[in-house]
Amino acid sequence: METKILVVADYESVKELLQPSLAHYEHVRFTTSREVKKEIDRIAPDVVLLLQPEDGSGVELVQYIQNELPEGIIIFLTEKQDFVLLRDVVRAGAVEYILMPDELALLSDRLEKIAELMHQQQRRKGTAVSGQAFVRGRGKVYSFYSGKGGSGRTQLATGFAQALKLESTARVLLIDLNLQYGGVETFLSLDHNRTLADLLPVMHEMNENHIRNVVQREIHSKLEVLLSPRDAETAETISEEFVSRLIRASRRSYDFVIVDLPTHMNELTYTALEESDLIYYVMNLDTPSVQIYRLVENLFRRLRIDTTGRLEVVINQVDRESELSAADIKGLIAVPIAAEICRDRRGVQAAVNQGMPLQKEANEKKLAPAAKDIRKWVLAKLT
Repeated sequence: METKILVVADYESVKELLQPSLAHYEHVRFTTSREVKKEIDRIAPDVVLLLQPEDGSGVELVQYIQNELPEGIIIFLTEKQDFVLLRDVVRAGAVEYILMPDELALLSDRLEKIAELMHQQQRRKGTAVSGQAFVRGRGKVYSFYSGKGGSGRTQLATGFAQALKLESTARVLLIDLNLQYGGVETFLSLDHNRTLADLLPVMHEMNENHIRNVVQREIHSKLEVLLSPRDAETAETISEEFVSRLIRASRRSYDFVIVDLPTHMNELTYTALEESDLIYYVMNLDTPSVQIYRLVENLFRRLRIDTTGRLEVVINQVDRESELSAADIKGLIAVPIAAEICRDRRGVQAAVNQGMPLQKEANEKKLAPAAKDIRKWVLAKLT
């Protein structure tokens, strides 16, 4: 294969460990974290496998490599599970985070997909590629969360995912992490014969094929959905490690991963929030919503969930009769307002009663008011 790979590791034992994953690639070079700056200029690799240096400078090296190789792909390797490190290296520019030696099979799978992607890009060389954000191979994870029940979080998560799928060429996956009661299946009229719990037996080798064998597909958009088991006993068997592996495997296979989270905070919710590129906090225009938002802010701080640049508020059920206005909310909170969705009792309730999504076609003309607001929000996100 023509893919040029540079492995950055500070000890020899890594070569032997990585050998099975790299055996099919002709252009593989090894260097150390001290020498990487020279090798980057000399080799100009397509892919950099960076093992966390002993001095802990991995994040800084990812940033340097990203600046030097803006089109390169960085895969970060580490021997310890560390959610904070994962978040930091992904923000710095790494497209993947592999735990060694447990996830080396995932490394082989990822390298194969990168090589295939590069081959496709070479064939299209010289032509304009629409949707360039979808080319890098690292999907975006958007989580929908609210500390207040009844805010319309699940409705917005499903509506957003559906519109995103219809209005773009992106591969979109919707994950329902409301493990005890679900909810997504109601808005999209999906059967409940397979759920994300079916992935538990393959947790340690989970890949795109496993996920696609379990997903349900919405009939109009073909949006892929991982449904909740809707069972308290099954929910007890799902760990934070499973949630982390599920989101990371999904990120590798889809352009956008939309996660609908429950209102209660536990290890699973925390893990999903930490894995997210963006958190959409859904709230209504009333005093209880503002008070609960304040409590959630404090909880995020206590849990050390860094929301800088990745928390936005979505105001749902906006109408003239609301206790507060959107302008009031903007004056009370410091984070950006991503969207304002109008109250649409008739349109939303009719869709739910019929078991139909709010939007069924791209550029649909006769959309309900709430669906129009969601579509406008999605299109703004895509531009």
